[in-house]
Amino acid sequence: MVRISIPTLPKAPLVPPSGLSVLPIPQAAAHLASFLEKGKGKTVMLTGAGVSVDSGIRAYRGEKGTYSNPNYKPILFHELVEDSDRGDMFRRRYWARSFLGYPPVRDAQPNPTHIYIAALQHLGLAPKLITQNVDNLHRKAYSLLSPSYKESNILELHGTLAKVHCLKHRHEQKRDSYQEEIARMNPVWDEEAKEAERTGRRPRTNPDGDVELHGVDYRSFSVPPCRICEQEKVDPSMVKPNVVFFGETITPRVRDESLNLIAEASSLLILGTSLATYSAFRLVKSAIELNKPVLMITTGPTRADPFVEKGMEKMDRVAGDVLGKYLDEAVKTSTGQEVEDVKRYLHTGVVKRPPEVEGPRAEG
Repeated sequence: MVRISIPTLPKAPLVPPSGLSVLPIPQAAAHLASFLEKGKGKTVMLTGAGVSVDSGIRAYRGEKGTYSNPNYKPILFHELVEDSDRGDMFRRRYWARSFLGYPPVRDAQPNPTHIYIAALQHLGLAPKLITQNVDNLHRKAYSLLSPSYKESNILELHGTLAKVHCLKHRHEQKRDSYQEEIARMNPVWDEEAKEAERTGRRPRTNPDGDVELHGVDYRSFSVPPCRICEQEKVDPSMVKPNVVFFGETITPRVRDESLNLIAEASSLLILGTSLATYSAFRLVKSAIELNKPVLMITTGPTRADPFVEKGMEKMDRVAGDVLGKYLDEAVKTSTGQEVEDVKRYLHTGVVKRPPEVEGPRAEG
């Protein structure tokens, strides 16, 4: 039996804070300006859960790099797809919890950091973005600045919760349609979801849209099969969200595309992530091996900290603060429609902290 564990990080930073971490914000923003200028519009950005905390979506890890919810036990990929009575119960448990957990993620709005990142793309300073997040917030932010934005400029490394597909035939549909099907088949759960929305007393939601429920019997919960399979009169297949589960690997297409983006980039800007997952860490490792300049702006220890000895620069601070100051200065001396678009939305965005998050903005 293969043992699969949730990626963890050291309890303490592997390297002491650098001089970049203690620079006043204006000087930190000036350093970012120099980094992007040298990138000449070919800098690629890599983001993680930390950038979505201010949108009310809890990060996996806190400011010290420790797992924020050590008692949380997500469904692993092999459990979800197991063809047995046990697997059937895992699917009931996953979809019941995700049915309640998806609406807060679906309804979340971009925060200022998402707007800043979209601005860097829209201005052509760092047009390509790789994100580990599955919350769709980067796309929402970019579409505000540019309704005709290129979807190909954002690569979702771990997929998106906004879509689902069946495993046997790869029939894809919007998540909202599947949510409606779940609600129709589970009226009691649907009423619970509506009550939670009315009162605001939603259970704790994790970044993958799963929630914590205790003492619940999932046997009465019905998981809809793929309706497209039924319409096409083929064997119905189980449905999963378009996200990479723990224990599942990213597709070869996404892996190759992400590595190609790094190979073609002039530099790599990392924002709000501890890089605990190998699929993201591998990209930084590749950039270092290719001698690309790398700047990381995030809080707490990360898996990539040893790369500081190989030339990676790290600012141990909240990314949004630096990005916002940099863009304030950048748009002062620039002109054009893109600049006007950015000015219109620059300091907008909704800040809605997760109810149980206190202190500094965690960037996991």
